[in-house]
Amino acid sequence: MKPIKLTNKEQTAADVKLQKEIGESGKTPGHIAIIMDGNGRWAQTKGNVRIFGHKAGVESVRDITESCAQLGVKHLTLYAFSTENWNRPAIEVNGLMKILVNSLKNEAERLNKNNIKFVTIGQIERLPEKCQKQISEVTELTKDNDSLQLCLALSYSGRWDITEAVKKLAKQVKSGDLDPEEINDQLIGANLSTAEVPDPDLIIRTSGEFRISNFLLWQLAYSELYITETFWPDFRRDELYEAIKSYQDRDRRYGGVKSGYNKSISSSVLNKIIS
Repeated sequence: MKPIKLTNKEQTAADVKLQKEIGESGKTPGHIAIIMDGNGRWAQTKGNVRIFGHKAGVESVRDITESCAQLGVKHLTLYAFSTENWNRPAIEVNGLMKILVNSLKNEAERLNKNNIKFVTIGQIERLPEKCQKQISEVTELTKDNDSLQLCLALSYSGRWDITEAVKKLAKQVKSGDLDPEEINDQLIGANLSTAEVPDPDLIIRTSGEFRISNFLLWQLAYSELYITETFWPDFRRDELYEAIKSYQDRDRRYGGVKSGYNKSISSSVLNKIIS
């Protein structure tokens, strides 16, 4: 595993060793999705305004992105701004947009150097022009990178995503190019904004809230959940490792039975049980 630069220093030998142990202890999730929650409450505990927490959360984004790349995670999706977040006070929304622009400017070369591809999902057209321009520039700069795909969900909601997929399919039905009977799970998935990536294996929510908040509603049908009380600005690679270890300890059955369970019964016994 080749070390890459951290925020202010080279990756430590101890961290490389720990990542190697994680890689050898079980399957590393191919796609991790994170609901980055708790920025405002974190700031309030420090006696600061909410926007201070959003700015501090950028450091966590950097550390988690780089540690995922080092671990061999192929897809990282971060819930950065929901459609519901437009209802927040204008001053907070404007501050979030400025942080987004500045962060993309500051991190573009770093992402490219670390072979990280940057993409977005959501109603990007609703963002300010400066944001759209910066997103376009970083997307173009990193489009050929292939170590990790970092996806920011911006002005995104799961219901919006499903609604847009339904609209696409409805248009095909109306034009006669699609028979309604041909619509299935795979076809719906192929028309979502995440059609090019696998569904998340692991979804992490910070700040201790037990809800999905309209995030990847279709895609996380069989995702493993990890909830932590830690606010996002304090969430760093050590806790990411704990989330992955928790994931590795689980038996993903997708509606089936526990792996290794081969016990069967005869038809006569079955009939006696259910009669």
